[in-house]
Amino acid sequence: MSRLVSQRQSFSPRLTAPSYGPYSADDPFASSSSQFSSPRASPRPSDYVERPQRAQRAYQSGSEMRNLTAPPSRRAPAAPWKSRVPRSESSDIFLPTMAYTPPHLDPSIPPSRDNGYVETDSIFSGRSHFDSSAKFGAPVGASTPNPYAHGPTTGALGYEPMGFSQEKPVKGERSCIPTNPTKRRLLFFGVPLLLVIVAAVVVGAVVGTQKNKSSSSSSGGSSGFSDSSGSGSDNSGSGNSDGSSSQDTWSSYITTGSGGDGSTATSDLGNEFTYTNQYGGTWSQNPYEPYSVSGQAQSFSPSLLEDWKWGEHVVRGVNLGGWLVTEPFIVPGLYERYQNTTPKAIDEYTLSQAMGDNLATEMEEHYKTFITEEDFALIAGAGLNYVRIALGYWAVETIDGEPYLPKVSWTYFVKAIGWARKYGLRILVDFHSLPGSQNGWNHSGKGGSVNFLYGVMGIANAQRSLETVRSITEYISQDGIKEVVTMIGLVNEVQGYVVGQDVLAAYYYQAYELIRGITGYGAGNGPIVLIHEAFSGVAAWSGFLSGADRLGLDQHPYLAFATQTTDNHTVQAKTVCGWGGGTNDSSTQFGITIGGEWSNAINDCGHWLDGVDSTPQYESTGTGNCTFWEEWFNWSDATKESVKEYTMANMDALQNHFFWTWKIGNSTEKGYATSPMWHYKLGLEQGWIPKDPRVAGGYCKGIGIGGNQFEGTYPSSAIGSFASTATPTIAAAEIASHSAWPPTALGPSPSYSAAQISLFPTLTQTGTRNVLATATHPANATIGGGWVNSADTTGAWVRVKGCDYPDEYDATAASVPTAVCTGS
Repeated sequence: MSRLVSQRQSFSPRLTAPSYGPYSADDPFASSSSQFSSPRASPRPSDYVERPQRAQRAYQSGSEMRNLTAPPSRRAPAAPWKSRVPRSESSDIFLPTMAYTPPHLDPSIPPSRDNGYVETDSIFSGRSHFDSSAKFGAPVGASTPNPYAHGPTTGALGYEPMGFSQEKPVKGERSCIPTNPTKRRLLFFGVPLLLVIVAAVVVGAVVGTQKNKSSSSSSGGSSGFSDSSGSGSDNSGSGNSDGSSSQDTWSSYITTGSGGDGSTATSDLGNEFTYTNQYGGTWSQNPYEPYSVSGQAQSFSPSLLEDWKWGEHVVRGVNLGGWLVTEPFIVPGLYERYQNTTPKAIDEYTLSQAMGDNLATEMEEHYKTFITEEDFALIAGAGLNYVRIALGYWAVETIDGEPYLPKVSWTYFVKAIGWARKYGLRILVDFHSLPGSQNGWNHSGKGGSVNFLYGVMGIANAQRSLETVRSITEYISQDGIKEVVTMIGLVNEVQGYVVGQDVLAAYYYQAYELIRGITGYGAGNGPIVLIHEAFSGVAAWSGFLSGADRLGLDQHPYLAFATQTTDNHTVQAKTVCGWGGGTNDSSTQFGITIGGEWSNAINDCGHWLDGVDSTPQYESTGTGNCTFWEEWFNWSDATKESVKEYTMANMDALQNHFFWTWKIGNSTEKGYATSPMWHYKLGLEQGWIPKDPRVAGGYCKGIGIGGNQFEGTYPSSAIGSFASTATPTIAAAEIASHSAWPPTALGPSPSYSAAQISLFPTLTQTGTRNVLATATHPANATIGGGWVNSADTTGAWVRVKGCDYPDEYDATAASVPTAVCTGS
């Protein structure tokens, strides 16, 4: 994630999260500073990646790509602990010498097939949750339990799913041309005439359909969405949204079908592509009964029609960063167009202003092209089963003076729900950008100061944030959608150092009560609620709201923004493995603990990673030159293998994880993606990210890093299981500590007393509910209306009419009002 350097120099949030790990400065690896200096080598050919415009010219000879200007390539020897082992075509890994070969990589074990393609991922079935004596990374004969391994089980990975590789039956030879002369004349002259007539009818029908589509999709940009906004009782979540959708208002390309590896899939835009999934994954859709079908990301991940079992299934996910909340370093080409404008584009707030009258056209073009349905298919084919999607509050609504494009990003989020169902992926929706900004960084919408739960507008911004959470929860808790969107993140990377943990805890409690008031309690009733650890480390939240229903923790440990060093990825992998012990402790004591973001970056190199026009600290501190780390097309095989080791360390230590991010757009100035360590898709194509993420299981044990174990059993309330009561019971002391709202104090500097807070500008619950738009659909399809709980009829939080409010993004220095404004 991009960070403003001036803010981060006084507060280094990335150092706090992993501080509980066992790694120390006394570790012999800590003093190593060996950086790769291998000769430059050109990239391997790829079916997906386009060569950078400024990369050195190369030619292809046979299967070898040679650089015309670089010195002769010298392949660096493999690290001493690695040796290549037999592998299936679906993997590209190295195992430690004498390592136990995982069953899914052992060619001596036949593929597991039983009435189709079946493989479980029951990695927690034994007494010891992470036991690498039976997983990748443990020397043969070893029996020491590994606290991090989460590799595959004894079910072997089949090379082809059953049902999709059978040959088509061959029919006997038979001529379809009549032998009778009269019939031949009818065939040769009558059939073409008939085809002309049919074609004319079809063209007329298509033109009429497209006209109807155009006239019925105005509420959702050009995306064809039905806007059910309003407070009427018809939005109760049962039946069709408002009866206005018809068969002519949805994409004719969304047809009933299914397939597996090698099949032809058609996107909602009509683009045909070959679906590739070597892990038994399938796609499936039925627009007439959309919730009756589901794809399956892999054979070892449950489909959306099956239960996700925490303690058995593993979250292997990727973020779709830069899509519905833009960031300069992720989509530099979008921002580079507006560097000579007023204002200059440095965040989405100023980008929206700079786009001016072109905002709707250009922003929707970005939404439409940066992430597409094909990306979801590729993600499933990469062995991943979850995506984390960032949303800004403008996806739900904006108010006067806010420049963002309102509501259109929501239509693309709804598209994502449909794509995820088709390919069997689950979604974590993350509230990434809150009113007033929760961290002052560019990905919060507007860089600058923190005004969420801080300053004179802190409470009003929090009330508005709760209203956004309410609308999103009402939508994603509907039948058919709740199986796809299974987790919601309340706030992304809030600066706990500024807001204060007690204040943030009070907000978390309010949001939790709001969500469970909508969804009810227990597994299957609405999403898991994730709270960010606010850069305090997961241990700081031990015991918070103990007994709460499906409350999870989100951590984002990065090394990129820590003290810059020349240590390579292999060395720093040991630091990363040290995070595993704290994650295990949190899983045992608190509950579900997610690594919501991580990357391969070990420094802050990358075009605009620290913000527009920023200079990386890696260079400003004299640590090194970023050219090497940005020009991925010159990385040697040794460098790629080192990065892969770091990748596996993160996957192993964080266990349930989401890489940040799926893709980085090309810089128009440089002609290539300049932040490769944040680019999962590129790493997958170029070989520094494993094709099968399961191979990471046991990596940390394999390099000698251990820690406390997690036995695979979460607290029952953490997974929505209540054996003796219908509802969970939160510890009384926790409720007493965090239930006061608004908080009785804000701070730390400036600090405000309860008396001052009582005078702050606040909102009133008299507005119209924000019922979010649903996707258009065939008239006879049954989908929800966007609001699951018909009993939730309270008005929305809105500004009090006749009252003046300070700038929501710049109120930390505003004076406290002398009296409460009651409006006009």
